[in-house]
Amino acid sequence: MDPDTVLRLAHDQAMQYPSVVIDHPFGPENTVYKVRGKMFMMQYELHGVPSMNLKIDPLDGEVLRDAYAEITPGYHMSKKHWITVAGAGDDESAAGGNALDAELLHDLVLESYCLVVAKVPKKDRPVDPTTFGGRDAAG
Repeated sequence: MDPDTVLRLAHDQAMQYPSVVIDHPFGPENTVYKVRGKMFMMQYELHGVPSMNLKIDPLDGEVLRDAYAEITPGYHMSKKHWITVAGAGDDESAAGGNALDAELLHDLVLESYCLVVAKVPKKDRPVDPTTFGGRDAAG
C-alpha cells in the first residue's frame, strides 16, 4: 500500500472515532490526532515519505517491527511505546516479506486510540477501550 493511501485510510478511520480532534502543535506539517487532549496518532512527512506515528503495546510493537518493513520504531517518540508506519511503493512490496494491508492498518489505528483512551480517567472516556470497535475485553 502506498504511503498516501496509508495516511488517507488512517485519517478516515480516526475521524470516525468519538471525541477525536485534529491539532497542529508542532507546526502545520504535523497533523496530530487527539482524544480528550492526548495524542494517539501523528501524520507527517519523513525524508519525503508520508508517515505516521501510532501508540502500541511494547510487545506488539516488537513483533510488528520484525515482521513488516513499513513499521519501524517511533520517529522522535518513545521507541518502546510508539511505532512509525509508512506505506511501501510497489518495488518495496514486491521485495518479499509481509506487506501492510488495510485490515492491519485498521487494527493499528484502533489499538492506538484505545490505548490512549484507557489512560483517560473513566468518567472522561468517550468509549470503553476494552470493547470499542469489536475489541475483546478478555484480550
